[in-house]
Amino acid sequence: MHAITTTELFLIAMLIIFSVPYLIWRFFKTDYYAPLVVVQIIAGILLGPGVLGAAYPAYYEFVFTPAVIQSLNAIAWWAVMLFVMIAGIELDLKKAWEHRRESSITAGLALGTPLIFGCVAALGMLIFPGWIAQGAEEWQFVLGVGMACAVTALPILILFMEKMEILRQPIGQRILRYASLDDIAIWGVLAIILLDWTRVGRQAGFLLVFIIATLVFRKLMVRLQERDRWYVSLIWLAACGLAADWAGLHYMVGAFLAGAVMDSEWFDQEKMDLLRHHVLLVIMPVFFLSTGLRTNWGVGGVMVFGAAAVLLVASVTGKLAGVHMAGKILKWEKGEASIIGWLLQTKALIMIIFANILLDKKVITNETFTALLLMAVASTMLTVPIVSPKLKKLRALITRSS
Repeated sequence: MHAITTTELFLIAMLIIFSVPYLIWRFFKTDYYAPLVVVQIIAGILLGPGVLGAAYPAYYEFVFTPAVIQSLNAIAWWAVMLFVMIAGIELDLKKAWEHRRESSITAGLALGTPLIFGCVAALGMLIFPGWIAQGAEEWQFVLGVGMACAVTALPILILFMEKMEILRQPIGQRILRYASLDDIAIWGVLAIILLDWTRVGRQAGFLLVFIIATLVFRKLMVRLQERDRWYVSLIWLAACGLAADWAGLHYMVGAFLAGAVMDSEWFDQEKMDLLRHHVLLVIMPVFFLSTGLRTNWGVGGVMVFGAAAVLLVASVTGKLAGVHMAGKILKWEKGEASIIGWLLQTKALIMIIFANILLDKKVITNETFTALLLMAVASTMLTVPIVSPKLKKLRALITRSS
């Protein structure tokens, strides 16, 4: 009898990754409420150890062996690094500096208000047993859950804005500025939560070396032909991701910083669009599915769903309240804050990664992780159905630059 090889198991996993979510998305026509990326995340969760793996452990142990999962993770890491780097390149930092008052006010309130709301919800959760991991400090739990409520999923946000044809419009670039500034802050807060002073020292060293390396890198890139810039940018991406992860800032922060210090004018825009589409088509599905496969969650009864609902309310209302306050300060037009707030409350992947780290570091329990996971999926599924009708009514807002 033929003994199945790791290669064959890997290809079986790839077959599942690309076929199951696509067939569900296409057959049930879920695009409006659950775009393909959301279906891929949910499918990963359902196919993972927490659901189908628990119901049919033999299936899970047969297909998703440690060697297969390790291979999928490697592809997933590179996929998301490429995607986040492209997001960084597409961010116009010159515009961010030109609109620094507007960007800092909006990003600050969009992060700070849901953080406060989430911390209040976390304090309520502490009243009941089973939410905080044994040995964790209460302030770590409260700040961790609060920040999970404040997270914006930058990669998913880009997909949604592209779907709604506003990514390249002024309002899309504004939203990218807000989300990007908040994403940088998220990993800094995570370092505080984990309270690793060795890591903080490494972070300071990384930032110092990164600034010096960036100056050299930018001088090099302007002297290269475009075909060389594409290849050198990949070397730069790998180096920044490695250095950031070594420093404890997470490889995705390094990937974003790698792209953020590059100018979009260095590359042909049509080729950049093609690269993003090809990354989404070819390798990002592995990231979406492997994220779900790496989750480890146990439903602890009705309380988990109740907690998820409370966290969802805290997350959405906090984000909307913060952005509306920014809109009043900056005198935005009617309806503008609502559109921006609903887009920025998108959670999905970044929050799942964030919650996974809290779970691995024993800050939260499996029940808390489950509640955060349900909240992330729900917030993401709300975005397109709510924002699309608003955009149709307020098309003039799309071209507003500030």
